[in-house]
Amino acid sequence: MATRVTSLLLASHPGPTLVVTAVAAGLGIGLGYSPGRLALLALAILLGQLSIGWSNDWLDAARDRAVDRADKPAARGDISPTAVRAAAFSALGLALVATAPLGPGALAAHAVAIAGGWAYNLGLKSTVLSFVPFAVSFGLLPAIATLGQERPLVPAGWVLLAGALLGVAAHITNVLPDLADDERTGIRGLPHRLGATVSGLLAFGCLAVATALVALGPGWPMRPALTVGLVLGLAAAALGVVLLLRSSPTRLLMQLIMTCALIDVLMLAIAGQSVVAA
Repeated sequence: MATRVTSLLLASHPGPTLVVTAVAAGLGIGLGYSPGRLALLALAILLGQLSIGWSNDWLDAARDRAVDRADKPAARGDISPTAVRAAAFSALGLALVATAPLGPGALAAHAVAIAGGWAYNLGLKSTVLSFVPFAVSFGLLPAIATLGQERPLVPAGWVLLAGALLGVAAHITNVLPDLADDERTGIRGLPHRLGATVSGLLAFGCLAVATALVALGPGWPMRPALTVGLVLGLAAAALGVVLLLRSSPTRLLMQLIMTCALIDVLMLAIAGQSVVAA
């Protein structure tokens, strides 16, 4: 039983799932959520991300098995795709239930964000529009937080754009190490069509612009902490470009994006109510 639970958790893409949940929690803290409401926001986002991660491993089980993906429990046979599918649908329902108390605006935004993740897994990953679900889902993450307040507010445009750009960067760096395997199984999203180098440069360009938006969005003069965050974020983008040009793409590029996302959310927490529209 313990092995089955472990395999199920590993099939959820735990790294990105926890990072996105931490991002949402950081936004809630910056917006002044009460402890109970913050816990509800984090739980809702966690369940939504679990649903997306599990749907990915369920739908890709046969494809992952064909290319011997040793990091995928369903492909290895450690857990059945049927069990992963059941977990995905259960988490989907629970995510919507957990989001409902945060209000209709937050519920609608979260439903669209989850739908974006599922749409990617169901086939958009194989098209030139493969980046769109990530841009939409990441872009809406701040909206879930601002609309989930006791007094719902619309997020500022620069916050939505920064989230969307981080989503595009995450999408590209996530698939770069798997371009060859994906091609063998018929996956041809935008990064596959652009190639590894051009896609990687696009990803880290998006990362740099997103970080600049988060640092400059709250207004001038920049707060010292936001200046530090800007320097760290741009340094991460520069390091990513160097690694991309010096060697074949690895999971480290995705880890750089996730690290920068956490830096950006700390900056957003510092910005506080500046993230909402005036």
